[in-house]
Amino acid sequence: MNQTERFYKIDQMLNDRKVVSFRTLLDSLGISRATLNRDLAYLRNRFNAPIVFDHYAGGYRFDKNAKQVGTQYELPGLWFSAEEIHALLTMQHLLSNLDTGGLLGPHIKPLLSRLTALIGAADNPADEVVKRIRILTLGARQVHLDSFQAIGSALLRRKRLIVQYNARGTGETTEREISPQRLIHYRDNWYLDAWCHLRNELRSFSVDAIRRVELLDAKARDLSEKRLNDVLGSGYGIFAGKKVKWATLKFSPLRSRWVAAEQWHPKQIGRLRKDGSYELKVPYSNDPELLMDILKYGADCEVEGPVELRERVATEVEKMANVLKQT
Repeated sequence: MNQTERFYKIDQMLNDRKVVSFRTLLDSLGISRATLNRDLAYLRNRFNAPIVFDHYAGGYRFDKNAKQVGTQYELPGLWFSAEEIHALLTMQHLLSNLDTGGLLGPHIKPLLSRLTALIGAADNPADEVVKRIRILTLGARQVHLDSFQAIGSALLRRKRLIVQYNARGTGETTEREISPQRLIHYRDNWYLDAWCHLRNELRSFSVDAIRRVELLDAKARDLSEKRLNDVLGSGYGIFAGKKVKWATLKFSPLRSRWVAAEQWHPKQIGRLRKDGSYELKVPYSNDPELLMDILKYGADCEVEGPVELRERVATEVEKMANVLKQT
């Protein structure tokens, strides 16, 4: 019987019999006294199990009246799927990389401990799982906890915010009143979808570019999920808008082996052509992010339409060639 199986056995016995003696646990599990003591300590410390020794009853039981603020006792499954492992490691990574100086700081460490316990709940210890499964983030920008905390509070309480926002494209910093709608974690960075009362339209803000946050008492303007998706979720990537065009991309037979398995957009349309090339059609509103993804494939990706996107790619390639000539 491995450790995880013993945990479930102990949990079942304490739930079924209410009070279980140390000797009964030893006989049922077939382990040494030292191993049982370690198991009980692990259940208490790592899984927040409210196990207490009742001197009057002469055995162990669950303390049903234990108040555990911010924690909850629950044994994890005996194994995790690939999706569950990715979710747990992603949560651990996001929490580990937050600037924990703030009100949430004291709460993040216990949560990280809980996640570490869940990750190592199967036969493999947590440090072994983390060592063998890596999540690498490229281009992630630092988000400070105080701003993130204020945004999250306003989002859930449905309050407006005053923010100072630095638009990287122009280098301009403006003060805006916004009604937050939802937080998006996209390509290793956080974005806030919000109604901008200055521009009188929906906008997507990079959370790391928000310099100052002030919570207002004014009620946030609520927008329907459909409208949010129509405006901010219809085009390609995080740069969205109301006017949607469709890009038709052709990938070489060699590159099609990879692209055919990729999801660029939920509404994409793809097909394998007779010559082995792959045709991918994706909707887009603004082209900066789509342009970057096209260029990373180099000559293996040809833009067949629309004409303006094809010309944008050609212009960018020409600029790159000129830079190389000058060096």
